[in-house]
Amino acid sequence: MIFRKIANCWNAVVNIGIHPGLSFIETRRTKLLNTVAIPGVILTLYFCVLNLVQHRPALALVNIVHTLGDLLILYLNKKQRYLQARGVVIVLSLTLYGISGLLFRNGAEFYLILILVLTYLIYDNKWLLGFLSVLIISVIAFVYYAPVMWDLKPLVPSGRILANLVIALGVAVIALIYFKSVHAEYQEQTEEQRKVLDLLNRDKVKLFSIIAHDIRSPLATLEGLLLMFSNNHYSEAEMKSAAKELHLKVSQLGETLNNLLRWTAGQMKGLHTEPVDVLLAPLVNDALSTFEPNIRQKGLKLDMSVDDRTPVYVDTNQLMIVLRNLISNAIKFSHQDGTITISTATDNKNVCLAVTDEGMGMDLERQETLFSFGYKPGYGTAGERGSGIGLVLCAEFIRQNNGEISVESTPGKGTTFRLTLPAGHEKTPEEIEEEWWA
Repeated sequence: MIFRKIANCWNAVVNIGIHPGLSFIETRRTKLLNTVAIPGVILTLYFCVLNLVQHRPALALVNIVHTLGDLLILYLNKKQRYLQARGVVIVLSLTLYGISGLLFRNGAEFYLILILVLTYLIYDNKWLLGFLSVLIISVIAFVYYAPVMWDLKPLVPSGRILANLVIALGVAVIALIYFKSVHAEYQEQTEEQRKVLDLLNRDKVKLFSIIAHDIRSPLATLEGLLLMFSNNHYSEAEMKSAAKELHLKVSQLGETLNNLLRWTAGQMKGLHTEPVDVLLAPLVNDALSTFEPNIRQKGLKLDMSVDDRTPVYVDTNQLMIVLRNLISNAIKFSHQDGTITISTATDNKNVCLAVTDEGMGMDLERQETLFSFGYKPGYGTAGERGSGIGLVLCAEFIRQNNGEISVESTPGKGTTFRLTLPAGHEKTPEEIEEEWWA
């Protein structure tokens, strides 16, 4: 518990000044500056006490000023004044380390090596880097080679000089290792983003092919029929006989467009999942009511066993889209006078909903690509054809609702889609009555 509290405090201080709008590289630079400033506060306070005990009040005063400078850096970062904080690091370090090394010969100039490393890690401007490099190296050389023209006693022991050299070089190495790991992390993120962009590009190509075929084809058919009818090439009786086929194509077109628009909106982060506790049975009934004409047309039987009191914790609109797609597919691939079964099973944490048909089924190869844009939609038992977007949309919505979707199918025997959804809170009669009155 103690180590956890220390770690939490350390993370809180290291992340001073970090906010979501800060870029990746600027976030890491700010963290690096905080990481160097925190040990600086501790070390300078330690050396301040040590110098007071060893009767070096002037050097202790320099340590106090340095402590206040490190605290000022943390304060400026907290106020998101990052450039000022970095300027304080350079100016304060050059001044204090230069004066300490020149007056007290305590090896403080070696810390300027660390500042030189930090300069290259926190700045990008090549002219500024060149100027600061020359300045810092000049200060180090001047302090190191300047003759001693005064006598300040007692002098610091040689062990103090060695300690300053080791600390300066050690912190410089740690800073380099830190930024090397940041660079590696940045490369990994870039590679992941590249892979995501590749997938999005492939999806875009698939979408264009869908638009080219599944949307353009019904529109072209509709346009041709209306043109021929307007030119009296078809009689009214012939148009009436073609109306059923036309209605089917337009209905499929509407379904394709709805799925396409929802998927595109989801990719643009326009859809947000807002789960609530809701009874599953009414949602299934509402979804089925949409397809009553299709069910009657094929003479399908419904075997529904969904408990009226089974709640799920989902986004209602997204689950309705999933249910419509699954029921639509079950109808589409069912044979005339077939049976569609909708059932549920419940445990403490999840509700499993299964939609089963006795239709065409599919082979393993098609099942493996079913929830991706690699899936090539087939024709239903009455010539219906989907776009392939619906099941991709279903899989995405189910994931957003912390659920799972799977399929089991045997060619010629039918298909079962299973949804695993988070179980909801079962409402009391008082809550139901309260909602009714509301």
